[in-house]
This record gives sequence, C-alpha cells and structure tokens, in this order.
Amino acid sequence: MIVLNVPNAITLSRIIMIPLIVGIFYLPDDWLSFSAKNVTATAIFIFAAVTDWLDGYLARKLNQMSAFGAFLDPVADKLIVVGALVVLLHLSRVDMIVALIIVGREIAISALREWMAKVGQARSVAVAFIGKLKTVSQMVAIPMLLYNDELFTVDCNWWGTVLIIIAAVLTVVSMLYYLRKALPYARVGA
Repeated sequence: MIVLNVPNAITLSRIIMIPLIVGIFYLPDDWLSFSAKNVTATAIFIFAAVTDWLDGYLARKLNQMSAFGAFLDPVADKLIVVGALVVLLHLSRVDMIVALIIVGREIAISALREWMAKVGQARSVAVAFIGKLKTVSQMVAIPMLLYNDELFTVDCNWWGTVLIIIAAVLTVVSMLYYLRKALPYARVGA
C-alpha cells in the first residue's frame, strides 16, 4: 500500500519541480528575460535540494518512514539532477561527456542496487561517504551553472564547471567503489 504522508508528498513535489526547471527556459523572452530564467531555475533547484533534506528529516522526526518513501526519494533525486543536466547540456553549460558520466552512473548504480537487493545484499551497496561527497558536489555545481553569472564576485559558471567536473570524477570513483563491493556476489551464470 502506498502511503502518502507529509514526507512523501514533499518528495513528490520535488518530481513536480522538474518540468518547471526545464519549462522556464522555453518561456518567451518577453515573459521572462534570460537572466530571470536563470535565477528562477536556480531558485527552484535550490528549493528542491532543501526539500530533499526536509523530507528525510520529517520522515525520521514524525516516524513516517515508509518503503514507498525509501524508494521514491532517490528516484526524485536522480530525476531532478538528470533534468537539470539536460537543461545545462542544452544551454551548453556542461560538457556532454560529464553529463553522460553522471547520468550513466546513476542508471548503472540504480540497476546494481536493485540486483543486489534481489540477491539479499542491499546493505553491501548502501550509500557510502564517497557517494554523499559526489552528491554534494553536484548539488552545489548545478545551481551555479543554472545561475551562470557572477554572484558577490564569485564566477558561478567557472566554479560550477570545476565542481561538476569534480562531481564527474567522484561519480566514477564511487561507481567503482560500489562495483567492487558487489563483485563478490557476481557469479558466472547467476
């Protein structure tokens, strides 16, 4: 049974924000200037990142943790990152190789976690520190790249590019880490 409690509703709202981030850049320029589109998309992404923390906090605080929430939360996280990367790729603010590395890793690790759960070893590929570091790097880089301007003398485009490249490197490292953890359970013909 799907439980729609406050934390799960917040997680679902994060998924609803994805078309907003993408759609803003399709609005006519006389409705919203290009600079205003950047600011609005950045604000929505930051709000979504805050809801990622908030839904987990509320689930624990209100004792409303559910299997549906545990499934939906990482899906929402991956979808919003992929949606933002598609926008950034379209705007030529992120390199295609970097985007492919990040998106490819998300797909591969999701499949790996599903397989490990089927063989009863889900804990072996639980989120590790390197994965959290990768996520933080992405979650700081993406709004900087969406903003794409100077903010208090900080060149957001330059720093966002540096951080998204760091995120791509951490993405590869974390993927190798999870694959190494899963290797003992891989049997030929299994």
